[in-house]
Amino acid sequence: MDNLFFQAFIYLLAAVLTVPVAQRLGLGSVLGYLLAGVAIGPFGLQLVGQEGEDVMHFAEFGVVMMLFLVGLELQPSLLWRLRVPILGLGGLQVVGTALAVGGIGLLLGMSWQVALAVGLIFAMSSTAIVLQTLNEKGLLKTEAGQSSFSVLLFQDIAVIPILALLPLLASEKSLAETTGLPWQQTLLVIGLVGGIVLAGRFLMRPVFRFIASTGLREMFTATALLLVIGVALAVQAVDLSPALGTFVAGVVLADSEYRHELESDIEPFKGLLLGLFFIAVGAGINFALFFREPFLILGLVIGLVVVKFSLLLGLGRFFKLEWSASLLFAFALAQGGEFAFVLFSFATQNNILTTEVAEPLIVVVALSMVFTPLLMIVYERFVQPRFTNWSEERETDEIDEKENPVIIAGFGRFGQIVGRMLIANGCRVTVLDINSNQIDMLRRFGFKLFYGDASRLDLLHAAGANQAKLFVVAVDDREKSIAIIDLVQKHFPHLKILARAIDRQHAYEMINRKVEVIERETFGSALELGVEALQLLGVRAYRARRVAQLFKVNDEHLLHEMAKLEGDEKTIAARSRQNREELERLLQADDQESGHEIDRAWDVTNLIKNEST
Repeated sequence: MDNLFFQAFIYLLAAVLTVPVAQRLGLGSVLGYLLAGVAIGPFGLQLVGQEGEDVMHFAEFGVVMMLFLVGLELQPSLLWRLRVPILGLGGLQVVGTALAVGGIGLLLGMSWQVALAVGLIFAMSSTAIVLQTLNEKGLLKTEAGQSSFSVLLFQDIAVIPILALLPLLASEKSLAETTGLPWQQTLLVIGLVGGIVLAGRFLMRPVFRFIASTGLREMFTATALLLVIGVALAVQAVDLSPALGTFVAGVVLADSEYRHELESDIEPFKGLLLGLFFIAVGAGINFALFFREPFLILGLVIGLVVVKFSLLLGLGRFFKLEWSASLLFAFALAQGGEFAFVLFSFATQNNILTTEVAEPLIVVVALSMVFTPLLMIVYERFVQPRFTNWSEERETDEIDEKENPVIIAGFGRFGQIVGRMLIANGCRVTVLDINSNQIDMLRRFGFKLFYGDASRLDLLHAAGANQAKLFVVAVDDREKSIAIIDLVQKHFPHLKILARAIDRQHAYEMINRKVEVIERETFGSALELGVEALQLLGVRAYRARRVAQLFKVNDEHLLHEMAKLEGDEKTIAARSRQNREELERLLQADDQESGHEIDRAWDVTNLIKNEST
């Protein structure tokens, strides 16, 4: 017991000391955990040693929980939306990597069974490291992040047939030494997965419904943990990966009404145990084997990364990802995965791989996982900036619409609303945007957009600015929007400009340029929310709307007045305080003058309710 507390203290201390430092240095938490494991392991300070394998088994529970949560996210609608990248991109990645690595194995003198087994195992990437790293960097929702997620998802699912296939690769001599038959192992895998699906579909939902009816939050948490641990033990009992079983269980419960409660209850345990898993991976790297054959191990690590990187980059371009997305996609997944440890162990137990072959390959996988955060740093600091500079110089689209009365520059969350409203009313619109990923995505939804920088005079001529009537500036870059306004006013003075202002200071700049219509991007929605708040507090609908209208007129008048005082912070602050008092008096006076008959005429909420009953 004393040793248990001491080991827990060492692991937590290593995480607390190294992870924040690694995060501040821009290395990411995953690399911090891995370095912490190396530091305290048998080849570092030797604070943890023989118990490392036991800790690894315990730490793998973090991966088990993570894959259960990944499974919970896989609702049928999401699976359908990602069907092409999951089956196409994911399937080609696994098959392509298995064949490429297997081919290299044959050239190195392996039998075809051993080469194929190694290829299938090396096809796996680290779900834990990739998802954690992309999520920390805010890249998970990008095109490359979603493609990476799809491939990882397919890999996790592919573990099931791989586990069923591996026993079939055993040689006849090996089969004679085993107590079972390959087809029996295959049927066992299929039967177990089917049992998990049936139990999750017909048994667990009534159980969760009963537990939820008690109203005891801690019992729901206990039941969630019981489910994860129970499935893990059941799968482990037949020598399969517990992470695999809980992933299937998560998928089964993905459309359950208790999905969100399960996620919130398990998430805290997952984060801590996943960190422990990374530390255990770092501590478990066999540096003795590495130092015995350093050139062989490093050569294999580099070879694995290069083969997977090349294949992933080619697949990204084949599936029409942008160059930036393809590069990020390749950098993120060019490593071995945690399932490789399970698959190597399984292959060794079934006499497919010998210990002499499996041990150095396990070190290769572990080192490739350690190098992944470093590869992401290389991408962020050296590759992405070069690509960004290149992308800005790419050729613009040829614009075939030159007579539309409206030109919109920027079609993000703001410009889309304006454009959709105009298009719905039959207005012909020419849309320009410089975000190529955004353009590709919106084109799939049927929008017609053109890639190009609206601050370029030749592009505006090509877009028909000479014949247009309105120019909508909806870009989200402050300096870019001002540059576009200056360009349009200078060369196309007949155009009426409608502009999006990011904040008051941005609006001041536009006012001083005499832009016809200025709309602050959050002002209108904030007013609407204020109206709803007043109504929920008991203010009649007519009165709430009138207050919002008075507030808007007063604030816009103040905005134009303060634009003339730009730079004089002291005067602006004094005028702002004075205006608050004036606004209160204005609203109070208006409230006294408002007639109740008008109020009832505007507020038709009760009338609508009465008509519907």
